[in-house]
Amino acid sequence: MEGSSSNGNGVAKNGNGVNGSTEAFIKRNGLRHISEREGVRLMNPHIQDMEEDVLYHLALGSGSHDLQMMFGDVKYVCMGGTPQRMKSFAEYMLGQLGYLLPTGTCLLDISARSHRYAMYKVGPVLSISHGMGIPSAGILLHEVIKLMYHAGVKDPIFFRIGTCGGIGLPPGTVVVTEEAVDGRVRPVLDTIILGKVVSRKSKLDLGLAKNLVSTGLENDQFQTVLGKTISTDDFYEGQGRLDGAICEYKESDKMAYLQEVASKGVTNMEMEALVFAALTHLAGIRSAVVCVTLLDRLKGDQVTTPKEELTAWQTRPMQTVGRFIMAELSVAEKDASMPAIRKLARASSNLFSQSQSCFEDA
Repeated sequence: MEGSSSNGNGVAKNGNGVNGSTEAFIKRNGLRHISEREGVRLMNPHIQDMEEDVLYHLALGSGSHDLQMMFGDVKYVCMGGTPQRMKSFAEYMLGQLGYLLPTGTCLLDISARSHRYAMYKVGPVLSISHGMGIPSAGILLHEVIKLMYHAGVKDPIFFRIGTCGGIGLPPGTVVVTEEAVDGRVRPVLDTIILGKVVSRKSKLDLGLAKNLVSTGLENDQFQTVLGKTISTDDFYEGQGRLDGAICEYKESDKMAYLQEVASKGVTNMEMEALVFAALTHLAGIRSAVVCVTLLDRLKGDQVTTPKEELTAWQTRPMQTVGRFIMAELSVAEKDASMPAIRKLARASSNLFSQSQSCFEDA
């Protein structure tokens, strides 16, 4: 868990593994080759031949930062759409883990200088915003998977925590995805690469999904269910809504489609699960998607629930994932980051505060 001092002081250019010397870079990264020992597969032979891998959208780099020191203890990577949601999740896990930040420090947005995504680290938990839709989430996944590789993280678990539209479920229901599918109910992500359509399987860890469902408690004020999730490329027409600026189909067409996919086991619709499942599967990473429904699409298209209630609902996937993490972590693992807060408070804070894009936008 990283805290930043309120005065925002940085470090010298060669200090704490940030923007270190060439010799330090070679020692840290120069002789490293793609290996299966980390449990993270990079399906890219070019990475090992690069002098430095710039994680541009995270404001990090394999040469400018000691990524193993900064992220080597990560066990869980949790992603969600908005920066505020993922900051809230980081604060939630701070309390669940029982960590107490030293007076005058606070959680730091590690990727603030990228001006794109927000990233917070709480002990073994990384909390990151992925933006909206498959393109934005895909960019983040590429760079976070590479981040786990460069940090030498072994067998991380990835979660997507988000919101969705339910199909035949009451608003506020938590859906754990058993299979991510496209609008044609295929468990496949199609991507155009070099002018050709490349199809990749979208596969999540079903055992992990079932374990997440089992964390539900009798006194919960919401259901937790398992189901198929449709990921679309669009919020309006792609999800069959009638309230977009353009709509060239009838309400009867919409209802027929929703009823058809529901008959095939689809319980919700959102915009990121497909790329999340496909890329984590290719990288050999266990992953799960946990979303809360904001409305029942069989009864309407617009979200009209008061903001306060929506905000409360959005904590439900956080509780589900948080329970799983706390049940899986041993006491020793929960306490592992505590000495680092005391012993490395100044160095770690300075190290993270130096995170910045190598090519700052004008």
